[in-house]
Amino acid sequence: MDALAATLRACNRAANAASEVAFARDLKRRNVLQEAVYHRLKADFDLGAQPAVRVVKKVCDAYATLKANIRAGNLGKEDSKRRKRAEAKPIVFREDAAQPYDDRILTWNLDQKTVSIWTVAGRLKGIPFVCSDEAMKLLGSRKGESDLVTRDGMFFLIATIDVPEPEVCEPNGFLGVDLGIVNIATTSDGEIMCGRQVNRYRERQRGLRQKLRKKRTKSAMRRLRSRRRREARYATQRNHIIAKKLVTTAERTSRGIALEDLSCIRQRVTAKKDQRARLHSWAFAQLGQFVEYKARRAGVPVVRVDPRNTSRQCSQCWHTHRTNRVTQGRFECRSCGITMHADHNGSRNIAHRGDAAWQRGAVNRPRTA
Repeated sequence: MDALAATLRACNRAANAASEVAFARDLKRRNVLQEAVYHRLKADFDLGAQPAVRVVKKVCDAYATLKANIRAGNLGKEDSKRRKRAEAKPIVFREDAAQPYDDRILTWNLDQKTVSIWTVAGRLKGIPFVCSDEAMKLLGSRKGESDLVTRDGMFFLIATIDVPEPEVCEPNGFLGVDLGIVNIATTSDGEIMCGRQVNRYRERQRGLRQKLRKKRTKSAMRRLRSRRRREARYATQRNHIIAKKLVTTAERTSRGIALEDLSCIRQRVTAKKDQRARLHSWAFAQLGQFVEYKARRAGVPVVRVDPRNTSRQCSQCWHTHRTNRVTQGRFECRSCGITMHADHNGSRNIAHRGDAAWQRGAVNRPRTA
């Protein structure tokens, strides 16, 4: 394991050196940057030929991602200031950042559940790995690069799996999904997936972290480190469960899934001081990603719709007014008088908008011959 840790340190130090050259001389394309730093990376950081090539590609990919985020305006509310700060200095890689491997420097032996991997101490052969039975089946479709990652003293290999996607079906309507903090997801069928359990868990973890930080003892710091990312893992598991449930329901009823487009909502919404922690720990983007990739594997279409006024518009008569939303959980139309759960009303509006978007020609519609 020491050899793997030393390899990550060497590769990321080399990446920082290449990043400085790329920034200073504006060499962001792979071929020109590789020509400028290839021999230096091999000589100064004891890298082999193929690892040096992977380091150069990692640097170029990082700058390409930064450029795409700046162009899309994904740097937050103070976009201009953050853009200037991002463009004013080279990208810096952590010493334990992930390192990509290709088939020349990483070989998988699925029959024996071992890998052969290049390190700065030489090639290590017969290193065992563990995974679930389902992941083992998927590894048979592995394709492309694999990333070496370290977390809390353990090493992981993240492999890219090429799974064929079934043809997207023509939906018989849409299942609208209203996302929220109090209720994580509410469907147009009236099913509410409450977020009370997750929110209470987050509050307990937040209080525990505050107590441990105040003690400032070695045992308290050790306890803090042992509980790192536990809250994130718990929320991720809940999102997986909810996403699977939504996709299964849509697949069983031959419908598509309509989701709100909540991109940059944290920059658009001004939260009170006591609500900021809940808002910034809201993992709606992760839930949306889980729904989309699970839906692609099931052949279920997913569309994103504009969430504007979905909580104020009546799903029965389409009357829209801010007073229709009486409380957080109650909707009462001032025009037709219908009363229902506010999130259920919003999810019905989302379902209608999803169906309308599909009829207009959504981007992921199935191709017709």
